[in-house]
Amino acid sequence: MGPPPGRRSRPVGARRYPAWVTAEDLRPPAATGEAVRLRPVRDDDLPHFFAFEQDAQANWVAAFGPVDPADRAAFEAHWRRIRADPAIVTRTVTVDDAVVGHVAAFPVDDQTEVSYWIDRARWGRGHATGALAALLAELPRRPVRARAAKDNAASLAVLRKCGFVVVGEDSGYANGRRAVVEEWVLELAA
Repeated sequence: MGPPPGRRSRPVGARRYPAWVTAEDLRPPAATGEAVRLRPVRDDDLPHFFAFEQDAQANWVAAFGPVDPADRAAFEAHWRRIRADPAIVTRTVTVDDAVVGHVAAFPVDDQTEVSYWIDRARWGRGHATGALAALLAELPRRPVRARAAKDNAASLAVLRKCGFVVVGEDSGYANGRRAVVEEWVLELAA
């Protein structure tokens, strides 16, 4: 009997990650003392965001990303839609005035969910933790939910540092891996 429909089995001892994903890519972030700041997203931030999404390793680790990161028209349509929606809070993450990523809060099934994307060149410096903590300070409503691939140790560490706890699990097709991926559902309670 094989794996359930939509799931792929992995032979015992097989690599869990592609060869180009290093231990450094998965290491939980360490604080650096660099000042992380949030500001509203501006048009001139979008080329940075698009460039960040071209990183195949970052897409694989994050798992749940755009169908085709190279599709500029889809990228621009996505950002037009979310910037026009007053229910979605989006912020550019900066360090020393350099754009390093973005964070967002958005409604899902009458709850608030958060997500973030940090340039892989900046991973491991505490930027995601600082950005998420700053975004959460802007959000008055609790609980807040988040999701992370079960094997994304760094993202799970960010969420736990910000007070999230695992409340469930799910699975879904992950564009970054072209496969069904299991994920944890986490929540920051009131």
